[in-house]
Amino acid sequence: MVRKKIIIPLLLLIGIVSNQLLAQQDAQYTQYMYNTMTVNPAYAGSRGQLSLAALYRSQWVGLDGAPETFTINLHSPIRNSRLGYGISIVNDNIGDGVVQETYLDAMVSYTIDVSMDAKLSFGLKAGGNMLSLDFNGLRNFDQEVVNQDNIDNKFTPNFGLGVYYHTDKFYAGVSLPNVLEADYFDNDNTEGDVNFLSAERMNFYFITGYVFDIGADLQFKPALLTKAVSGAPLQVDVSASFLFAEKFSFGAAYRWDAALSGLVGFQLTEQLMVGLAYDRETTELGGTQFNDGSFEVFLRLELLKSFQRTISPRFF
Repeated sequence: MVRKKIIIPLLLLIGIVSNQLLAQQDAQYTQYMYNTMTVNPAYAGSRGQLSLAALYRSQWVGLDGAPETFTINLHSPIRNSRLGYGISIVNDNIGDGVVQETYLDAMVSYTIDVSMDAKLSFGLKAGGNMLSLDFNGLRNFDQEVVNQDNIDNKFTPNFGLGVYYHTDKFYAGVSLPNVLEADYFDNDNTEGDVNFLSAERMNFYFITGYVFDIGADLQFKPALLTKAVSGAPLQVDVSASFLFAEKFSFGAAYRWDAALSGLVGFQLTEQLMVGLAYDRETTELGGTQFNDGSFEVFLRLELLKSFQRTISPRFF
């Protein structure tokens, strides 16, 4: 029987502590439709009010050391201007603190009117990430021997770009959240060659969705997120959600060749929304008795009324 305490360390050793050039993917989210600014800086300010959102994801519940991700972002338009701004913090924790990576970014967007009800926004973000890796923690799992020095809060600067088009029913965006590439854990071997054990590579995103009115109190929104990065499989997320009476949303999502998901959301007040999601992996890992799936909790608080001339669709 596979012992659950060695599953995650094995994944870490394969994906991080190997003598190959491996591309790291950005954190993934099932409720990406409510967490758009994390992947596209041009989204900053597009909701027309000061918006605070937080998301927590616990992946592969039941496996010791499974990944956990926490994000928090704040964004708003600047009154009487075409500018928007935002701040985003993302923290990834793998192996109960063995790998800690924190992204801190500031965003600015500029929006132009394409037509009476359509807007096109251009976004720029600047910031970076701090990486810590405790190789002693890896050694504690199954007596693995790793000949590397620990990494403590190594800071790597970066910047990103995005374009976001939206009306009151449709949206689409393309983005490159991290333009600069970085290599980690370089190691001189006996022949004098350098092996990079992990590499931060550019992640390209495309998002889109459309809201259909199918009744007086019912809306339907299909959405798509596609992520591509060199050295990793193409990720495609498709979702279909319903919104009833602008209060209750529910739907399902599919991550290509990876997971099936269910989503629900509750607009508790005009300002406060709560969302929940559950993933069940369709891979071999999803069939293990130690894996109870992945969970997400999302919270959004709108702090001010909509600014003039700004479209603020409730459903994206």
